[in-house]
Amino acid sequence: MKNVDIVILDLFLPQEISVDACADLSVPVLEKMLARAKCELLPSEVYSTGTLEEWLCRAFGIARQLDEPIAPITVMADGMQPGTGYWLRADPVHLQMQRTQLFLHPDVPLNADEATQLCASLNTHFAAEGLSFFSPHPQRWYLYMESIPDIVTRPLSQVAGRNVQTHLPKGQDALRWHKIFNEIQMLFFEHAVNQAREVHGDLPINSIWLWGGGHAVEQLARPYTKVCGDSFLAGAFAQAAGISYQILPDDLSPYVDDNEGDMLIIWEGLRRPFQQGDLHAWRDSVQCLEQSYIAPLWKALRNGHIKQLSLNVLNAGVVNRFVLTRSAVWKPWRLSKSLAQYALA
Repeated sequence: MKNVDIVILDLFLPQEISVDACADLSVPVLEKMLARAKCELLPSEVYSTGTLEEWLCRAFGIARQLDEPIAPITVMADGMQPGTGYWLRADPVHLQMQRTQLFLHPDVPLNADEATQLCASLNTHFAAEGLSFFSPHPQRWYLYMESIPDIVTRPLSQVAGRNVQTHLPKGQDALRWHKIFNEIQMLFFEHAVNQAREVHGDLPINSIWLWGGGHAVEQLARPYTKVCGDSFLAGAFAQAAGISYQILPDDLSPYVDDNEGDMLIIWEGLRRPFQQGDLHAWRDSVQCLEQSYIAPLWKALRNGHIKQLSLNVLNAGVVNRFVLTRSAVWKPWRLSKSLAQYALA
């Protein structure tokens, strides 16, 4: 008997699009789970942002702090050692001007050579300031420094598709980092890499986004014996904690039937289509979630292979937890509601 936590991002949509997006969407098992579970709204003093980064930090025993130390955790998953210095994620992004606002587009495809050239320019420009940039993965860059900057940053996932000007670093050193932010945009504006990208019709990398700063975490908690997911971030936490991590299989049944320990499942499959406004792809992803993962979990709970199942739904700064024990399976009087009825106000 074991406990299973599944974390699902962007399952509940804003009211203005939920009815259309969920029309005729057939997810009976998911709706049954939500109806029969005990629902808990997790406390805002513990989960203030409702991001996956924050959820994983709490799950793996990292106390709440102004910045969640994501960079030193993911830098290890990208094959580097954090050492004793301070790390920030410095991910490459495209900023698009719309009237008077700058909107951020993350996950812009680029290759390793382009990333290397852009980081080399950053290192040349900022060498005198003691800033060192690294690009072990084309879309995950890092900034290393010996001193601790007095700033509070916002996770890239919170800023994607939004006006960056309201999400820039805050704190005593904020003005210095705003200046750095502007210098990087000027440095990249006429960079040879971006000129070549524009010739080929690709979006230029015209800025970076700084977030997730901290020092290496000495020891993470080990609340699970296995972590499965479609999430690089979940894999990084599992690796840092010394826990087995596997990419989500097409069929979850063997994992929930054979594993006797507690298991964490991360499903990020809804995030990208939601952020890109592709509601058809979002619907397809919900169907995949239902058939490949929710249905096998429900069956395992009903058959007694799972002691407790918790669905943690992360949306727009809010974390809802739906907890099911085996007894909840046999409560048919709790009538299912359509997914649209869980829309965010």
